[in-house]
Amino acid sequence: MDARFLGIAELTATPSTAVVIDVMRAYTVAAWAFARGAARIVLAESLDDALALKARHPDWLALKDGAPAPGFDAVNSPGLLRDADLAGRTVVQKTTAGTVGALAVKDASLVLCAGFVVAEATARLLRARECADVTFVVTGEDGRAEEDLACAQYIAHRATGATPDAADFLRRAAESRAAAELAQGVREGAHPDDVTLCLELDRFPFAMAATQEDGLMVLRPHTPPE
Repeated sequence: MDARFLGIAELTATPSTAVVIDVMRAYTVAAWAFARGAARIVLAESLDDALALKARHPDWLALKDGAPAPGFDAVNSPGLLRDADLAGRTVVQKTTAGTVGALAVKDASLVLCAGFVVAEATARLLRARECADVTFVVTGEDGRAEEDLACAQYIAHRATGATPDAADFLRRAAESRAAAELAQGVREGAHPDDVTLCLELDRFPFAMAATQEDGLMVLRPHTPPE
């Protein structure tokens, strides 16, 4: 498999297969939302778009990065979302990096969104689809976020059938700037367990695939073949 690791700004052409990585915290939160019963996640272009979708669909749940804000039901924290009852709900998600990365590659033939919590399922889906050319979108810190790069590299190894030592990749993520900021309370809308939850390797058995539906970028869980 030919793997490339690019920041959002480095995307100059539409890839055939894209894996969008946001470990801390967008796609850890998305995975938890599905685990708590969410039917789908709509990735919003902007905060205003998220609020407009919520206004048109009052039963949808809207979440964002940072501190709580009027019109939004939740914040982008796995620790704060893990006990929510989302059975059958549509979630609208807008984050600083993760959702931006997915929307930047929305025309790719296959768009997967991932963090460590769905790493193995994502790798299995790449193997099942026999993806030969994969672009990993490292969303954090203009493509330099160590936690996202470590996760992307780990999934890339697993997608080829290699068996790298996961502990090395998780250590890099645990020592990242994002992990430190979350642990120190620098980032608003965080829970003390967020870092731990973001580093739970293969917590969930599904991958997450995004497709365009009625003009919206929609993320859904997808269980790959064994």
